[in-house]
Amino acid sequence: MTFRPRLRTLLLVINLIILLLPLGGITMLRLYENELVRQTESELIGQTVLLSTAFKEAYRKSASIRKERLPTPETEEEDEAEAAPQPIDTTLAPIAPTLDLAQTVILPPAPAPTPASQPGDPAAVTAARTLTPLLATARKNLLSGTRIVDFRGTIVASSSTDEGQSLSGWSEVARALAGETTSQLRIRNSKWSTPALGSISRGARIRIFVAHPVILENRIIGAVVMSRTPLEVTKALYLIRFHLLKTGLAIGSVALAITLLLAYYLNRPLKRLIKQAELAQTGHTFAATPESAGIREFDQLSAALTRMAGTIEARSGYIRSFAATVSHEFKTPLTSLRGAMELLQEHYDGMSQEERERFLTIIQQETGRLEQLVGRLLELARADAYTPGNEQAPVMRLLEETAAQYRAKGLSITLSGENLTASACIAPDLLASIFANIFGNTLMHNGPGTEVVVTLQQIRRPGGLDQAELFFSDNGKGISAANAEKIFKPFFTTAREHGGSGLGLSIIRSLLEAHGGSVELQEVEKGAAFRVVLPLCKG
Repeated sequence: MTFRPRLRTLLLVINLIILLLPLGGITMLRLYENELVRQTESELIGQTVLLSTAFKEAYRKSASIRKERLPTPETEEEDEAEAAPQPIDTTLAPIAPTLDLAQTVILPPAPAPTPASQPGDPAAVTAARTLTPLLATARKNLLSGTRIVDFRGTIVASSSTDEGQSLSGWSEVARALAGETTSQLRIRNSKWSTPALGSISRGARIRIFVAHPVILENRIIGAVVMSRTPLEVTKALYLIRFHLLKTGLAIGSVALAITLLLAYYLNRPLKRLIKQAELAQTGHTFAATPESAGIREFDQLSAALTRMAGTIEARSGYIRSFAATVSHEFKTPLTSLRGAMELLQEHYDGMSQEERERFLTIIQQETGRLEQLVGRLLELARADAYTPGNEQAPVMRLLEETAAQYRAKGLSITLSGENLTASACIAPDLLASIFANIFGNTLMHNGPGTEVVVTLQQIRRPGGLDQAELFFSDNGKGISAANAEKIFKPFFTTAREHGGSGLGLSIIRSLLEAHGGSVELQEVEKGAAFRVVLPLCKG
């Protein structure tokens, strides 16, 4: 089964895509910015771990040398043991980045180092001196600010010029000296303007600080503190501008695909509908099954337009045929009228009184016939254009009343079947005229004394309107097979000499179909039989 989306569904999907594009872009930029922060944090964690390992080993050697300068007999064996290679701990303990722009509190700018209350640990100072070139290289190549503090928070090595001062007032340093690796976001305090995109400097408004403890033999001997400004989104996008160009081309292709999709689902069907309308305007016919437009509403509109054109075409054919038939029906009495009047006008003085009365009778009869045709045509026109209302008609009462009228005219009418108490959804006068037309046709074609049996039955339809089914059968001459196909056509009659107009059954069918009913000729061995179906009103 071909999927045919509704127009509102298609528009809703397109609007959602348009709405999600900026929202998705903002979200992706925020996620990307957060990933840049975590990337910088992860780099700083790795660097602090390496520096802390190097500082620990340097501290171990520094402490060992200081002991050798002041040897004692009691510590010689311990010194030899300490000089032996230390076992390496191979247990995996990765340190994952924890900063999150959406959750981490951004602290104010880092306060300036304060004067230290005591000088730095001598062993730490000695060990830190060996790492000074490494700190300078980190600042030069990695653009990271690095400080190494002893167990009191006093700076013993720095990539800046603040050695000998204290960082004990920094929260991240205090936590690192308590044995916890800490990452923190702080507002960047920069005296420089935003750097150019091609500059090596970064223009982010925050700075990342990572403090990692240095632990030797289960004793905290200091900490490594590093800071770095993360890469801002603008510069990161600039660095990957060529990849973004490719992405932009891909998005442009998607937009083009959406445009082509709209053109396929909207423009093409609209052009087809316009073509259908133009064909209808010129009187051309449509295919019985219109081509699918791909959208449900357009398919429905196309089908409705096809049905409308078919209805107009059928109506036009009906009008043409009806006009030709009306012209023929009017031509006969008009010809008789004209001939009678011409004879009276030319030979009036030479005619006897009896001849004059005969021609005047012809004029009177043909005038009456024309009057009857006009009246029946008006009835047919009203039946064709009739719009049902909310009227209700008691079926049994009207049937009995109409039957009584035609019994008085010579028909023998018998009512059988169910005694219907429900009302039909039709105006009482129209239902009475339907019964009168059926009884009148029987009387006209078969004459007085004809027996008519009317059988009533109620058809119950669960979930819908019940129907009344009436069978009108007589024992008359019946209807031949050749005439059976024509009896519902306007002006067809076999009793024209008895004043039949051939419009009675056409009027009945139009009235019944307008109310959701029907009338059909039934095949019977003798006489004629009609089946009439009427919709019954609820309650």
